[in-house]
Amino acid sequence: MVLAGVGAGASALLMPLLALPTRALADAGGERSLALHHTHTGERLAATFAAGGRWLPQALAVLDRFLRDHYSGAVGRMDAQLFEQLHALQTRLGSGAAFEVISAYRSPHTNEQLRRRGGGGVARGSLHLQGRAIDVRLPGVPLAELRDAALDLRAGGVGYYARERFVHLDTGRPRSW
Repeated sequence: MVLAGVGAGASALLMPLLALPTRALADAGGERSLALHHTHTGERLAATFAAGGRWLPQALAVLDRFLRDHYSGAVGRMDAQLFEQLHALQTRLGSGAAFEVISAYRSPHTNEQLRRRGGGGVARGSLHLQGRAIDVRLPGVPLAELRDAALDLRAGGVGYYARERFVHLDTGRPRSW
């Protein structure tokens, strides 16, 4: 796992990477990794989040910190199924690029502030509040192609924000807007 700018304490979370016997994974096989670049913090992360049919709890904790509310610094627990979705999309699209993260976990305070500013698409009960949503783009992949691949997965909600240049993914019921 490679960390840049996530904080010195994060490396302590990586040893040892013990497997957590949680829900069955969509792909119970080999390793699944992600590369991410947070557009607001400038941080980059490459992480193996699952191996041997299990999620790796220390890696998930590092991802939680990386995907924190970039306004307040609040860290929420992200739904590991989002990481499965991102990995599946990257595989399906044949991209080795890092996902650019626009937004992930949001604290209630941040969500309300964004709603008050009139930012379209900020729902009062947003799944970002529960760590079940992420807004991304994938360099080298047209936004509409990323959206279509996400819709084909039928793994949750897919929002297409062409003007803002991102696709919203969540682990709620399959739907699109």
